[in-house]
Parts: sequence; structure tokens; C-alpha cells
Amino acid sequence: MRLYDTYTRSLVELPPPPGPVRMYFCGPTVYARAHIGNARPFVVGMWLRSWLRANGYDATLVHNITDINDKIYDAAPGASAELAERATAWYLEDTGDLGLGMPDHLPKATESVPQIIGFIEELIESGHAYAADGDVYFRVASFPEYGRLSGQRPDQVEQGEEPSALKEDPRDFALWKANKPKTEDTWWNSPWGRGRPGWHIECSAMAEDIYGPAFEVHGGGLDLVFPHHENEVAQSRALGHPFAQIWAHNGMLRFTGEKMSKSVGNVETIRESIDRWGREAVLVFFLTASWRKPIDYSEETMTQAAARLDTLRNAFTLQATDGDERGWDAFAAALDDDFDTPAALAVLHDWASSGRLDLLRRGLAVFGLESVAERAAAPDEIVALAEERVTARVERDFERADRLREELASAGWQMRDRQDGYDLVPL
Repeated sequence: MRLYDTYTRSLVELPPPPGPVRMYFCGPTVYARAHIGNARPFVVGMWLRSWLRANGYDATLVHNITDINDKIYDAAPGASAELAERATAWYLEDTGDLGLGMPDHLPKATESVPQIIGFIEELIESGHAYAADGDVYFRVASFPEYGRLSGQRPDQVEQGEEPSALKEDPRDFALWKANKPKTEDTWWNSPWGRGRPGWHIECSAMAEDIYGPAFEVHGGGLDLVFPHHENEVAQSRALGHPFAQIWAHNGMLRFTGEKMSKSVGNVETIRESIDRWGREAVLVFFLTASWRKPIDYSEETMTQAAARLDTLRNAFTLQATDGDERGWDAFAAALDDDFDTPAALAVLHDWASSGRLDLLRRGLAVFGLESVAERAAAPDEIVALAEERVTARVERDFERADRLREELASAGWQMRDRQDGYDLVPL
């Protein structure tokens, strides 16, 4: 299997099974209910793990929780810890309801401060960082490869941090920030005084605490390439750690259409999207675009995803054809070639239209969509109407049979006649 690597701008082969393939996908900063775009790195990471395990890999996934951040302080002055805890629970509940299971590890920044402090101490001792009046900064000039991941020119770097006269170089970025008592209600003790970690060092420390100095795949949204991931590369490789072999950045979700606009704040959260469309339609929606390309979220695209879902579900009301395991090859080839889910989805639809239900069921399971193959049991009163219609047809009372068919349709069920009986399909 091969994946596109942002660092080399090329497709990179994963090691052969059993690997291991150790993956770290950046998770959310928890200060509000996460919008549906925040689900994309979670979904991509869980799907990759599922596919790798199905192919004999020892695959693990780490998905961190950033619960120390300026956004949290700003959103809940004086109560940032309480908000972070509550928003973490929201995120785990909402992603859990996608039905994909959970990552193997969900480290929190607040639980990793000792490891972060140790990491910073190593950077200072090696000359790649320096303390300044309670802050600690990474010395960008000490790492000649800075900018390689993102393509940024080092002389034009802007970190997006508050200007600070404590920096040796404007390009340097914070590893540790001295506590600001008026605006920051949480802090930790450190060799440099009371404070808290910078954002970028959190992920380097958490990834290496679980995996050690080298692992196979680092994922996250394309918006994290700079400065977040560029700074992770610098921190870890400055110490001689190989860190991630492949950098897998998913494309961004764009809210489109008049009814959904970020500019007016009218966007849907993960919770709202699941409640409105159902988890299966949300997952089918994510299948429709390459994982590293943008994906448009709108009434139209979600309606199309729901229609695709109905097509796949309705296939299981039809007569199955003889299975042919050789048909699996096209599906596997699509996913092994940079995890091409649109091509894999096309294969699923081909299987649906040709009645290859064993393959369809197996393919859907890769994406957590096993439930699509499960047929809802009709209530007793619906079955009674269907049996009454069978009797009417046997008695050649076709007017009554037609009336009963209409009653079934009004109740939300379609009755499909077969030579050996009938099927009841929810509309």
C-alpha cells in the first residue's frame, strides 16, 4: 500500500504486512462542539486502521486531545479546565456515534505535561531552545531544514504568535509560555517558572511518548502543515529523532451553499449532522472525495450521499448472484493506491447493481457500514397487512390488494412480490 507524503511530495510505500504501521492523527482543540469538518481526520484515520488491519497489518492509531490552548482560555475565562473537560466529552460522544470505534490511544495535553517539560529540557541542553524570562523558545536558525515540509521560505516565516521582545529571532516559536494570571486560570510548575506548554511541543511529546522517536504515519488537516507540523518536524528532528516517515494531510471541508456559510456562522456540528442525516449518510459523504482533496458540505452533497446510501441499502432487498472473490481485487487496488475511496465507492455501487452482495457486505465493513446490509424488521401490524394482501391476491381480489399496497406505502413500507413470497422494504 502507498500513501501520498506531503514531505516528499510523492507516493510512499508502507512496509509490507505485518508492519507495524503506527499512526498519529492530530485531534481537536476542545473549546466548543466540533463542526463536521473536524470529523474528517478522525474518519480517515479510523478507516486507514481498519483497512490495514484487514490486510494483516499491526496498525495502531493515536488521536490526541489538545486541552491546553489560547482558544480555550478565550472561550471560558476563569473556567477553561471545566470547558475543556466538557468539550472533550462532547467530541468523544459525537465521534463515537459515527460507529467506527475509537483510536487505540487518546492522550490529552493536560496529562502529558511532565513528558513535555522533559522534551523541552532536551532541546535547551542541545542548544536548539532557550529560556527567556519564564518563556522558552525554539531556535529556528539552529535547524537548517526548517520549511521543508510546508515549502515556507525561512526568511519569510510568521508563526502567528503574539510579538515578543524576548525572542532572539522573530521566527522562533514558543515551547513554554509563562503564566498570565489575568487571562490564564490553569498552569503547571516547570524549571522556568509557572506556565503551560506551547501548542506545537504538545504533539511531538505525546507522539514520542507512545511510539518512541520514529513511527510511520502522521496525519491531520491540511491547515496544520504550517506552522504546527513544520514545528513538530523541527522539534523532533533537531534532537536526531526520525519522527514520522509519511505526512498524510487530509483536504479541508468547505461549507457551501446559501444555507451553510462560515461567514454567518451557519455551519453544522458533528452532532447536528449525525442527528439530521444519520451516521451512515455522513460516512458515505466522506467516501465521495479523495482523502487529501477538499470536500464540499451542503444540502445538495448530503442529499446525494443519502441517495447513494439508499442505493447500497436497497441492494440487499434483491436476489444475490453467485459470489466471485476475484471481484475483490478492484476494490483492494483502489484502497492500496493512496486510499482512493471514490474509486472504492464506485466498486461498491457496481457490486450493488450486479447483486454481488457478499462482496458488498465485506466492502462496506471496511468503512464501518455493516449496518447497511441489515434489513429492518417490519412491525407486526405491517406484516399483517402484507399477509392480508397475499390472501387478496390468491383470491384474485386485486382491487383490495391494490388498496392494501397503498396502505403499506402510506405507513412507509414497500411490498415487493417474489415467486416464493415477498419482501417488505422501508421507504
